[in-house]
Amino acid sequence: MDNQTYMSEFLLLEFSNIRELQLLHFLLFLVLYLVIVSANLLIISAVTFDQRLHTPMYFFLMNLAMIDLGQVSVFMPKSMANSLMNTRHISYTGCVMQVLFLIFFIGADFFLLTVMAYDRYVAICNPLHYEMVINRQTCVQMVTTVWISAFFYGALHAGGTFAASFCSNVVDQFFCEVPRLLKLSCSNLYLIETGIVIFSCSILFGCFIFIIVTYVQIFTAVLRIPSAQARQKAFATCLPHLTVISTLLFSGFFAYLWPILNASSHADFAITIMYSVVPPMLNPVMYSMRNKEIKAALSKQLGFSYSTRSIFSSVPL
Repeated sequence: MDNQTYMSEFLLLEFSNIRELQLLHFLLFLVLYLVIVSANLLIISAVTFDQRLHTPMYFFLMNLAMIDLGQVSVFMPKSMANSLMNTRHISYTGCVMQVLFLIFFIGADFFLLTVMAYDRYVAICNPLHYEMVINRQTCVQMVTTVWISAFFYGALHAGGTFAASFCSNVVDQFFCEVPRLLKLSCSNLYLIETGIVIFSCSILFGCFIFIIVTYVQIFTAVLRIPSAQARQKAFATCLPHLTVISTLLFSGFFAYLWPILNASSHADFAITIMYSVVPPMLNPVMYSMRNKEIKAALSKQLGFSYSTRSIFSSVPL
């Protein structure tokens, strides 16, 4: 195909041309998708319906669950459908939407994790001013800013990517990913998106530096706490946050660098899974399912017996 004017669809990467392996991929992705969706829906419902969880921390966790739910829903159903129906096709419009919404949700994820780092900083370093600084109005404003900024972030990347003309419609990835689409470009307009990527990396790196500086101050404050149990609880709250942020940032960075290095497809697939699937899978476990209040709310909501709730509550953070 000469350019995007005549392009009506793209061909995505097949996991295998063997029918049995295609069905195996469908089943594995289906199980993974259902687990991620179920876990995040449980968190959303628990925070929504339990009045005890109507606090800033759980408000942020509920929004994080909504972001994770949206992120995996952008590409996993289409990938499963292609494997099930033994096809590789995605429409041009569908590809644009994948780029727009995937970057939208990934950007929202990272921006919200930055906000949550600030929330932890105020809670640990300035606990007496926490309710005044992180009040309901402030939380709504911060989360609204995250969603709006992330949407413009996704729209900027989608516009920059599809401004270019494409010499081929074969995408070397199982969903429409910006680096793989840029490799198909046959015009200098791809430099627009390259500039946007550099600009975006600068913003994300700035957020990462802010998070690191914030956590240096948090850990300094935590080490001054005389109680060993209180220190352990503070570290248990902060370390999962740093783990998820690091996984998202560095895997995303390598995903954009990998096509330039012409690395193996197996390594490329692993890196892609790391930034697109692993964070939505880790977030419910690391942030919520290990949290006693969340477990108690879910136990009540699901109608578990008192003894079952007791077992849940005995699991350490």
